[in-house]
Amino acid sequence: MENEKTFDLNIEKILENWKISDGIREIIANALDEQILTETNEVEIYKDKKIKNCWHIRDYGRGIDYKHFTQNENDEKLKNVKLIGQFGIGLKDALATFYRKGIKISIISKHLEINKLEMKPKIGFNDLDTLNVLVNNSKDKTFKGTQFTLIGITDDDMQEAQKLFLKFLDLKVLNTNKIGQIIKKDKTGEIFLNGLKIAEEQEFLFTYNITSKNKAIKKALNRERTNVGRTAYTDRVKAILKNCTDEKVLTLLAKELSRYVDGVACEEAKWIDVQKHTIKHLATNEKYIFISPRDLDNKGAIDEIRNSGKYVFLIPDNLKISLSKMTDINGNEINTLEKYIEDSIDNFEYNFISEKDMNKKELKIFKETTNILNLLGGRTKNIKNILISETMQKDTISFMEILGLWKPNTGEIIIKRSELSNMQQYAGTLLHEFIHAKYGVLDITREFESELTKGLGILSKHIIE
Repeated sequence: MENEKTFDLNIEKILENWKISDGIREIIANALDEQILTETNEVEIYKDKKIKNCWHIRDYGRGIDYKHFTQNENDEKLKNVKLIGQFGIGLKDALATFYRKGIKISIISKHLEINKLEMKPKIGFNDLDTLNVLVNNSKDKTFKGTQFTLIGITDDDMQEAQKLFLKFLDLKVLNTNKIGQIIKKDKTGEIFLNGLKIAEEQEFLFTYNITSKNKAIKKALNRERTNVGRTAYTDRVKAILKNCTDEKVLTLLAKELSRYVDGVACEEAKWIDVQKHTIKHLATNEKYIFISPRDLDNKGAIDEIRNSGKYVFLIPDNLKISLSKMTDINGNEINTLEKYIEDSIDNFEYNFISEKDMNKKELKIFKETTNILNLLGGRTKNIKNILISETMQKDTISFMEILGLWKPNTGEIIIKRSELSNMQQYAGTLLHEFIHAKYGVLDITREFESELTKGLGILSKHIIE
C-alpha cells in the first residue's frame, strides 16, 4: 500500500510459553486501562456474527498510535494506582503470541490501521529476522478509541482470557476498603491486582482484589502477571483483612479459628495479626464469647452460654491466653468464659424467703438449725444470719447451682430452699458451710478436708454417746 510503513517490534524469539488467552489478556488489560484513564464508555468485547472464530475488543479512549509499540515503562500508568499495566511491553508480547499462533489481527484507530504482522530481515542485519507490524494511515480520522479484531480465536480462548479479569466474573464482593476487596470465592481462592488475576490460593477462605500496591508486589509483578509468589502479596492480603470491619466477614474468619484448633483451617486463620484483629472487632458484640479447647471441660457453663442465646467461638489456646492483654476496639474487656462466669456471679440476685413463706415441713426442718449447729459446738459470733433462697449462684466449675454458701464479708450462710425437703440434706449442707465459717477454710483444700474430718469425728462421738 502507498502509505504503508513497517514498524520493527525488535522481537526475534517469539514467546513460546504464552497461550492465545495470554495475548488476549494484554489487549483487554490495555483497553480497560484506557477506559479508566479517559473516563470513557465501557470496553466492548463481542463475537463477530459473520466471520467464524472472530472476536472484537474495543475501547473508546484516545486511540492507539505507532508510538505505543515501543518498549518503555508507561509513566502515565505507573502513576495511576488503579491501572493494570506498567511495563509498556504487553502489547508487543501479545502481537508476538498472535503471530506465533497464526491469529490474524486487525487494529483500527483514528491514528492508524494495522492488518498484518510478518517476520522481516532487520535493517542492516540481513541474517536476523524480527517481527514487524505493517502500519497504514487511518481511513477514519473521527474513529473513537481502538478496535482489535482477532480471527482464529475460539470461544474457549476468549473465555479463558476473560476469566483472568474480575470484571467478567460473577463473584460477590463482601467488603471493600482502602487496600482492596474481600470477595466470596468460587471453588478456589484467587488473587487479583486491580481486577487482573495474578495467582491462585487453594487454601484461602476468600478471593482478594488488591487495589493498593506496595513495593513488594510491584517488584514481584512479572511480565506475564500470573503465578506471582505468595510472599509478594501476603502483606497486602493481611492489610485488606485488617482494614475490614464487616461483621459477616469477620464472623466467617472467627469460625475458621475453631477449625484451626483441629488443624484444618484456611490460611488466613493462621495469621496471628489477623486473628487478633478479628476478635478485637467481633468482641464489641456482647453475644459473642471466646473459649479455648481447655475450656471445653466446663460443659455446664458453655451449655448455659448457648442456652442464653449467646454464640461460642472456639479459638486456639495461645490466642486465648493473649486476650488477657487485649481489649476490643472500644477499649473494653473481651468476653471470655472466665469473664462470663465472673459477670454472672457479680450480677446475681438472690430470691430470699422468710419463715412465713415456708411450708410446714420446711419450717419444721429450719427450726432445727440451732440444734444442728450445736452438734459441732454451736453457732459462732461471725455468723450473723442463716438465710434461705429460691435461687443460688452457680459453681464456677460445673456451672450448676450450689446448694450452700458462706459469705464471710457479710457473715451470712445461704442455703438453697430445695435443701429443706428433708432433714439429712439440710443438716449436711448447713454443717458444710458452718465449717467454712468457723475455721475460715476454702473448699477443695487440705485444710477444709482436715476440719471436715474433725467435724465428722465430733458428730459421730456425739451420736454414739
